[in-house]
Amino acid sequence: MSLDLVLITGMSGSGKSVALHALEDAGYYCVDNLPPELLMPFITLQHEQQAERVAIAMDVRSGVSLPLVPQQLETLRRDGVSLRSLFLDSTTDALVRRYSETRRRHPLSRQESRNDVPETQRVLIQAIELERELLAELRDGADVIDTSIIRPAQLQSYVKMLISAPQSALTLVFESFAFKRGVPLDADYVFDVRMLPNPHYVPTLRPLTGRDEPVIEWLRQHDDVARMYGDIEQFLTRWLDALARDHRSYVTVAIGCTGGQHRSVFLVEQLARGFGERWAALKRHRELDGI
Repeated sequence: MSLDLVLITGMSGSGKSVALHALEDAGYYCVDNLPPELLMPFITLQHEQQAERVAIAMDVRSGVSLPLVPQQLETLRRDGVSLRSLFLDSTTDALVRRYSETRRRHPLSRQESRNDVPETQRVLIQAIELERELLAELRDGADVIDTSIIRPAQLQSYVKMLISAPQSALTLVFESFAFKRGVPLDADYVFDVRMLPNPHYVPTLRPLTGRDEPVIEWLRQHDDVARMYGDIEQFLTRWLDALARDHRSYVTVAIGCTGGQHRSVFLVEQLARGFGERWAALKRHRELDGI
């Protein structure tokens, strides 16, 4: 089958509708909440109609038939379908806050609304944790995007960036972040660079970022920065071939500093440029992209 299929799945309240809209804008024919029993007939129909790009959203609303999906995806891959699976995740605190703001019920919550707020929140947290268990297998085989503290526009940008990446054996995603706002849930590897010299304490460099030439030149003058880059490069170079042989589609490498503005941004830019010579390498800056 000559078909580009994107599967959007993930936690309820994590932004799947936003991601689906981004794919629709990119020219995909989109279907939300397709029952797993209809997946294979639907793909056959799209093939007969010579469709080129299709996006499907599935989640726990599918109920007892959800465990069918992983095997169906393997069958589609064997049939030649170009398949990308994106899993949207968020921290439990972020999901609880979103449900509280919208006053919507979680699809796994069977309790009626009540005035006892602590008890209602306890039931919601239980539903979220149950959902994590039910979706664990789908998460393992997907590229994960942490939507806990990013805006809808950022999510749309990340989704479009991932689907535009070439279908190589392995795609690297380098992501900068600020430790003060938490470690990204989508990280496969996390490197802490807070011990490196900090441009924040240089008044002329403080308002700039790790993408600006004065900051780049300043950081290049410090041997510790070069050693950190070399250590990360050596680690990844040693293990990327093994990850590719393990049929990994995406590997997310998160680089964190205090504010996510200078050191982590600089290293992400340099690593993406260096590894982009051999692998498909993407970059994103969680804090800067949100400005």
